[in-house]
Parts: sequence; C-alpha cells; structure tokens
Amino acid sequence: MTGGQRDNERRKRKTAVRNMIVMLLFIFLLFLSFLVSMNTGYTRSAPEDTIRILFGGGTDKENLILFQFRMPRIVISVFVGAGLALSGCIIQGITRNALADPGLLGINAGAGLMVILFVLFFDSRTFMAVFTLPFIALLGAGTAAVVVYMLSFKKGEGPGPLRLILTGIAVQAGISALTTVLVIKLDETQFNFVASWQAGSIWGSNWRFVLALLPWILLVVPYVLSKSPVLDVLNLGDEIAFSLGVSAEKERRGLLAAAVALAASCVAVSGSISFAGLIAPHLARRLVGPSHRTLLPVCALTGAVLVSAADTAARVIVQPSEIPTGIMVAIIGAPYFLYLLICNRQ
Repeated sequence: MTGGQRDNERRKRKTAVRNMIVMLLFIFLLFLSFLVSMNTGYTRSAPEDTIRILFGGGTDKENLILFQFRMPRIVISVFVGAGLALSGCIIQGITRNALADPGLLGINAGAGLMVILFVLFFDSRTFMAVFTLPFIALLGAGTAAVVVYMLSFKKGEGPGPLRLILTGIAVQAGISALTTVLVIKLDETQFNFVASWQAGSIWGSNWRFVLALLPWILLVVPYVLSKSPVLDVLNLGDEIAFSLGVSAEKERRGLLAAAVALAASCVAVSGSISFAGLIAPHLARRLVGPSHRTLLPVCALTGAVLVSAADTAARVIVQPSEIPTGIMVAIIGAPYFLYLLICNRQ
C-alpha cells in the first residue's frame, strides 16, 4: 500500500468515527429532548415523578397527563420532524438545489388545501377521519407534485432542477391563493383550526394520530434509506448516472413520490412546519458531508430533535397559551439559515 493510499484510509476512518460521534450525539439530544418534554407543560412534574409514573406508580390524573396528553404529542413531533427533514433532503438531492424543500415545490400547499376542504365538509376529529386525513393530504400533495413535474418536464431533458423550483413556486402561489378564498368561507371554529394548522400546530396529540402516521413512517423511511447510493449518483448529474447504469428519471420519480408521501402524512397531523425540511438537511450536511448513506439518518435525527425541542418550547414560553410549533421552528432555524447565507456570500 502506497503512502497516499494509507493517508486516504486514515481519512476515511476519521470521517467514519466523526460521523458516528455526530449520530450518537443527536440520539442523545433526542433522548434528552424526550425527557425534558415529558416533564414540561402547564402541570410540571419533577424527573423523579416522571420515572415513578412511567413505572406504574402514578395517580389517575398523572397517568392521564403523561400517557394520554404528553407522550403522543412528543412521539408525533419526533415522527414529523424526521419525516419532513427526510422529505426536504430527498427534494434537495433530486433537484440538486440546496434551497429546495417540500413547501417550495407546492407539496405542503397541496396537502393543506385538501385538509382544509376536508375540514370544511367533514368532522376532522372522528375516528375514521383521523386515519383518512393522511390519504386526503397525500391526494393534494401528489396532485401538486404531478402538476409541477409535468409543467417542468422538457422533452429530451426531463424536469430540470431550476424548472422544478420555478414551477413549484408558481403552483404554490396559485394553491395558496385558492386556500385563502376557501378560508374566508369558514365559520369561526373552522377558521381558528385552519389558522392554527397553517402556522404549524401539532393539533393531533393523541394515540390515534400516532397510529395514523406510523405506517407511513415505517413503509417509506426504509425505502428512502435504501436509495442513498442512488441519491449520491443523481447528485453527479443525469449523464453520469446513465453511464453508471442508473435510470435517473425512474429513480427521481420514485424518490419524489416518497418525499411527497412523507411530507403529506406529516402535514396532515402537524400543519405546515415546512422550515424543518429546509434547515435540518443543511445542518446535517455540514456535520457529516454529502454522502446520503450517513446524511439521511443524521438528517432524520436532526429534524426530530429540532421539531421536538421547538414543540416543547412552544408549550411553555407563553403558558397557559402556546405558540404554534411551526413558528418556533422558524424562530430557531431562521438565525442559522441567515448565518449560512452570510457565510456563503463571503
């Protein structure tokens, strides 16, 4: 083995160790956020009390607060953060645009429009409605994604990354205008719900919503993780992908469908927390590099920590009221994103 090869092997080992440390750090932060969130709320409890309740020593009131109110909301915030972050990472990968996210391609807007239509005509909190909402949101998000894909498609070239972004912005603007018209027709109760939902409020805080979201996470996330080598190849361009035996167009469609499914199912139970899909991939990429084999799991962990921490802060800052989680994510993420822009300008 030559000296250059030995140096290359050492660099690879150092990178692998560093990436493992980063992953373990985010797992610890997620665990810490989970513990803090269980002890935080309008009714506070000491850590030892939470441990006592977890092991079956709680009163009926304590069990109700922890297991029926706090725990499902914490689990949903973790799932939503991971799902939106992965969706954003996929979209940034297939468009080769670091500023892309589900909101920018009109996916969140399409899902939101269908959710509002559903709320307008049906009771959204019935047992069947809870499990129907992700499918309703997927219908809207999928329709928006198909429209964007078709309008940005150019014969012989496919949907170019720049055309995807520009078309997505236009479709998003049109859907947002239609949504505004529909909101005017809502009664006061429906309007308050929609306003809270659009701001990114985790409103589905019970175990039914966890069960409604869980199948989407279990089915789509393994598929996305298995496609990490494909995303690496797509980042090199369609010509190189073709030379390596990868059908860029086919893989791009499959990955876009996965991103739409993740974003739609998460948006159905959490509202529009689109900033998570933009910031989490950026932060993860700076920490572990562009290789999707490591980037995707770290991105999921980053999004989970970001949304769960933001939701915890949103519940305690202005008690007894609460700030929508989407606004807290933006408050936390916006300074970091501005910092990135300033660094990239230099």
